[in-house]
Amino acid sequence: MSGFTQNDQVAINTIRALAADVVGKANSGHPGAPMGMAPVAHVLFSKFMRFNSKNPKWINRDRFVLSNGHACALQYILLHLAGYKVSMDDLKSFRQIDSITPGHPELGVTDGIEVTTGPLGQGISNAVGLAIAQAHMGAVFNKDGFNLIDNYTYVFTGDGCLQEGVASEACSLAGHLKLGNLIAVYDDNKITIDGDTAVSFTEDVEQRFKSYGWEVLHVEKGDDDIAAIEAALKEAQKTKDQPTIINLKTTIGFGSLKQGGHDVHGAPLKKDDITQLKKKFGFNPEETFAVPQETYDIYNAAAEKGAKAEAEWKDLFKQYSEKYPKDASELTRRVEGRLPEGWEKALPTYTTSDAAVGSRKLSETTISKLAEVLPELVGGSADLTGSNLTRWKNAEDFQHPSTGLGSYAGRYFRFGVREHGMAAICNGIAAYGGLIPFGATFLNFVSYAAGAVRLSALSHLRVLQIATHDSIGLGEDGPTHQPVETAAWLRAIPNLAFWRPADGNETSASYLVSILSQHTPSVLAFSRQNLPQLANSSIEKAAKGGYVLEEVENADVTIVSTGSEVPLALGAVEQLKSKGIKARLVSIPCFEVFDTQSREYRLSVLPSGAPILSVEAYSTFGWGQYSHDHFGLKAWGASGPYDQVYKKFDITPEGIAKRAEKVVAFYKKRGQPVFSPLISALDDVSDE
Repeated sequence: MSGFTQNDQVAINTIRALAADVVGKANSGHPGAPMGMAPVAHVLFSKFMRFNSKNPKWINRDRFVLSNGHACALQYILLHLAGYKVSMDDLKSFRQIDSITPGHPELGVTDGIEVTTGPLGQGISNAVGLAIAQAHMGAVFNKDGFNLIDNYTYVFTGDGCLQEGVASEACSLAGHLKLGNLIAVYDDNKITIDGDTAVSFTEDVEQRFKSYGWEVLHVEKGDDDIAAIEAALKEAQKTKDQPTIINLKTTIGFGSLKQGGHDVHGAPLKKDDITQLKKKFGFNPEETFAVPQETYDIYNAAAEKGAKAEAEWKDLFKQYSEKYPKDASELTRRVEGRLPEGWEKALPTYTTSDAAVGSRKLSETTISKLAEVLPELVGGSADLTGSNLTRWKNAEDFQHPSTGLGSYAGRYFRFGVREHGMAAICNGIAAYGGLIPFGATFLNFVSYAAGAVRLSALSHLRVLQIATHDSIGLGEDGPTHQPVETAAWLRAIPNLAFWRPADGNETSASYLVSILSQHTPSVLAFSRQNLPQLANSSIEKAAKGGYVLEEVENADVTIVSTGSEVPLALGAVEQLKSKGIKARLVSIPCFEVFDTQSREYRLSVLPSGAPILSVEAYSTFGWGQYSHDHFGLKAWGASGPYDQVYKKFDITPEGIAKRAEKVVAFYKKRGQPVFSPLISALDDVSDE
């Protein structure tokens, strides 16, 4: 073994035995992939990975992503050996409640975890985002003799990941972008949960990735040929204008009595199997969670090498600061997550004298203003730039310089028709640090990206999704494109802010709060049709997520609405007024943000005393928390000019006014006190 000793083999077998113990103690998990990938994991962490376990946030550390969720125990084992804050007790608490070693790696829970993985295909897609972020940050800040940002992104992936569509989308784009800093190791063990891949996955993966524009390397004996593994990783590092995938042939569950089969994939090994495994690898079968000192020594040496690399980096940065003080200050600000002083002053404000325009156009204006003051703002569209209106004037595309289409310093991404890949890549960009990414598509097609949007929220990543054509108001494209149900599932996701602004001030507020929300992703939904500027809106009011747009004493009814239905509801308020019915109007552009306000404030917006009617051109699902009656769509939309579509469903000032009259009459006839829906059965309502 070139450059390796017997201690390396002991370390590899230690990882295998630990994988069996970790999963066995939890009585849950996947021992097979960690046992099969132990050799490449050891070679990578002991010979290649540049990291400092004492400072997991060092910006120029190499990123490691375990895309294959079925190998999650492996990542915790590596972090423990490498000196991260993952103790042996933490390994013994794998998959237990409130442990820092949850069932699948979660960003923010365990030091050393770069992205939240588990759902197959997400990790390798995040890795593309991490590699994009490095390429961009390097292009912006590196100078001759000062390669401050030059880390690699390494990702382990498997048959399951590569079957997911999101992986295809992201890897296709990675090839186009020629990301030479991205190195993937494909655990080609021919096994998924259903059994041999012969039943469902027989494509030529190597040819597929060659067609994407990747360099493809091959290691035939991934179970024991660590010299070949080392050589492949070295070769991958030499390639600067292509991402690399190493096809590593492994045996799942190597060492188990059931190695090579799907039985070892997703269930703990039996006791007799663990016993023979440990004997085979030279361990005492009576001992559990055993780590020889020689193994710790190897990983301690790797960690010390990484700490030295960071110390050298700090020296280099000091010299950089002296020569390029402005760039050094900017890099420091971004890495620390601080926004430029006074950036929010760039947000446009509006009055009723301003023209009625589609809120997607208002969004374009806002993005253009913010791009000037937030250099960390990067993003693009899934092949809908001209419809989403997301590209600002003089924006440069993020492209490999050899294409002549842009450079890595460019801030605008051409994601192509890859909504899911776009959202997962944005998660990786956000996780890297120093950047605020956005993606864009039609609101209906955010559903294509649901898996990645959900993980944005779970990961607490500041990712913005710009979603135009947000309702039946898009008109002629019809029900296939009209997002009747989309808002409901987005609003149901914890820690995700779904914004639906009604005018220009609310649009500015949506961007203000989204950018200030460092640990919450946002979906910003904008209209195609023109919307008037509202008399009583303001950025300050809308930034609370909900506010009173029209107030009246002793109201008979409160109408609450969002987005493009707010002007229609305002028209209904005027009609009701002519009939002697007093109506208040409330705009709630964001449920998530409104719900964070004080109880006192929320009850001032949606008080007891009069019935509350919600109006929105979506499914009414979810409105029960705010209103007594819900006026919206009960089925799909329709194709036609947008005003005719609204008329078809009676969502007009006249239709809303009629519904409000019925609500008022019903509650008057009922003759009982009307409590705000914000008051639950457990609240003391005596003072309401």
